[in-house]
Amino acid sequence: MSSLKDKIAVVTGAGSGIGKAIALSLACEGATVCIVGRNLEKLQAAVDSARQFSGTISTFQADLEIDQEINNLATSIKKELGGIDILIHSAGTITIDRFDQAAIEDFDRQYRVNVRAPYLLTQAFLPALKAQRGQIVFINSLAGLTAKAGVSQYAATKHALKAIADSLREEVNPDGVRVLTVFPGRTASPMQEALQAIENRVYQPERLMQPEDVASVIINSLNLPRTAEVTDINIRPLSKL
Repeated sequence: MSSLKDKIAVVTGAGSGIGKAIALSLACEGATVCIVGRNLEKLQAAVDSARQFSGTISTFQADLEIDQEINNLATSIKKELGGIDILIHSAGTITIDRFDQAAIEDFDRQYRVNVRAPYLLTQAFLPALKAQRGQIVFINSLAGLTAKAGVSQYAATKHALKAIADSLREEVNPDGVRVLTVFPGRTASPMQEALQAIENRVYQPERLMQPEDVASVIINSLNLPRTAEVTDINIRPLSKL
């Protein structure tokens, strides 16, 4: 039996891509999953896909750019389910441009979604996660380790997210809470398809990692015995573009 059975998990950015794959994998493990996103139609599609699994999925619509919606989200989940065991931050946004041309408004939006939202949401759920000796997962990016040309804003937010996770881990490990950061490379997803269109690349999803690949390593890490903690995972496509 999976150690995740009957655990309560919150997954942001679960309408598509890696977030959706993680949510479905958790449901397959028998967890109760709260999926969060802006698009209710996409969230409902994830619910429909999970009907074959033993776990359950419920939807929560929220725009993570807005502090009040983050607060309302946390309040709603606590009211409906009480505590939680797992918090997975998979929501994210990206804008690419040269440093001298990048709009500061784009930087602000990426900061709010990629940094501020996971920080606030973690704060809201941290007492419950400590009480349950829970687990927190931050879906980062290889850009959170190495900043290449054209992604200064996005990479800055992802470096910040790594710092948040590293500092948080040192604070909550004594409470029995595990903190994992995952640094995926290019993964087949709507975001990646849009990004490659901007880069004038031909989108070839079969040459990229699949969302299920990332979900698989996360599920394995969450299922580890409590004698161990995986802190960082770098994962990239085997085929190089």
